[in-house]
Amino acid sequence: MKSLAVVILNYNGIKLMEKFLPSVIKFTPSKYNIYIIDNGSSDGSVEFIRSNFKRINIVELNKNYGYAKGYNIGLKKINDDILCLLNNDVEVTEKWTEEVMIQFKNEKETAVIQPKMKDSNKRDYFDYAGASGGFLDRYGYPYCNGRIYNKIEKDNNQYNKINNIFWACGACFFVRNNVFKKFGGFDEIFWAHFEEIDFCWRLQNSGHKISFNPNSTIYHVNAGTLNIDHPKKTYFNFRNMLFTITKNSKHNLFLLLFEKHFMDAIIAVYLLFSKGPIHFIAIIKAYLSFYKHINLLIEYRRHNKREIIHYKTRSIICEYLFHKS
Repeated sequence: MKSLAVVILNYNGIKLMEKFLPSVIKFTPSKYNIYIIDNGSSDGSVEFIRSNFKRINIVELNKNYGYAKGYNIGLKKINDDILCLLNNDVEVTEKWTEEVMIQFKNEKETAVIQPKMKDSNKRDYFDYAGASGGFLDRYGYPYCNGRIYNKIEKDNNQYNKINNIFWACGACFFVRNNVFKKFGGFDEIFWAHFEEIDFCWRLQNSGHKISFNPNSTIYHVNAGTLNIDHPKKTYFNFRNMLFTITKNSKHNLFLLLFEKHFMDAIIAVYLLFSKGPIHFIAIIKAYLSFYKHINLLIEYRRHNKREIIHYKTRSIICEYLFHKS
C-alpha cells in the first residue's frame, strides 16, 4: 500500500483549524501522516496546533509565500508516495482517503484525483470551487460538473461515476509526489488561484490523467481564506487565467487573446456597475501585470508541449446567460 501525506497550508487560520482539524484527525487513518505547512502565521496557529494536535507534524516557513510557493517549499522534505493538499477550511468524512488510494493503485496513468466537494453551509449542494471536477471554456473561464458560473446544483448523485476531468480543485488535491516534483510543482508566478489548473494542464500535455472520484466526499467553506467578493481575488483570477491560457493553450494565441480581451472587457464593465469601481480596477491591474510578464509566459510556451485542447464549450458565460444545459 502506498503512503499518504495529508498536507494543509495555513496562514493565520487558527479559527478555521479549530473548526475543521478535528475531522481530519478523526477520519484520516493513523497509518497516514498529517502535516501543517505554516506560511509565517502571526495569530498563534503553530502554538495552537502543538498544544492540541500532537499527531500533526509542522513545517514552519518564515513568511507568507502564498499558495504556490508555500507548498513548493514545504513539500520538499515530505517523501510519501501520495500527497493530499488540503485547505484549512475543509471538513473531511469517513473513508475519504481509502477509495482515492485504491484508484491510484489501480490507475498508474492517473496523476491527480479530486474527491466530491460539497458546500459546508448548504450540505446538499456542491461546492462552488470544485464540485465534481473542473473544466475550462474557450477563454479560460473555469466551470465544474455541478457548477456553471454561479449556478450551483444540488447533489442528486448525478455525477457519481469516476471520470476524467480537466482540472482538480486545489482545496483538496490528491497528487503523486514524484509527478508533482518532476514537473516542478506549482508555478510560483501565480502566487494563488489557478496554479492547480495550470499544473493539471501541464500534466495532461505530457500524457497524465486527472480524475474525479465520487466515492470520497469533503465539505468546503468556499472562499474561507479569501472572500469571493474581495478585489484581490478578482485580480488573481483574471491575471492568472491569462497566464494559464498563454502558457498552455494549443490555439492561435493572438486570436485567443483578442477574443478574451473582448470578453473580459464586457465582464469588467458589468462589475463596474454591479459591484463598483474596485473590481473594475482589479481587472485593469490584472492586465497590467499580465503584460509585464508576457515575455516570460511566451518563452515558456515556445519550449514546452501544448498537446491538449482545453475547452468543452465555446463560452461558459454565454451558456449561463442563455440557460443552455
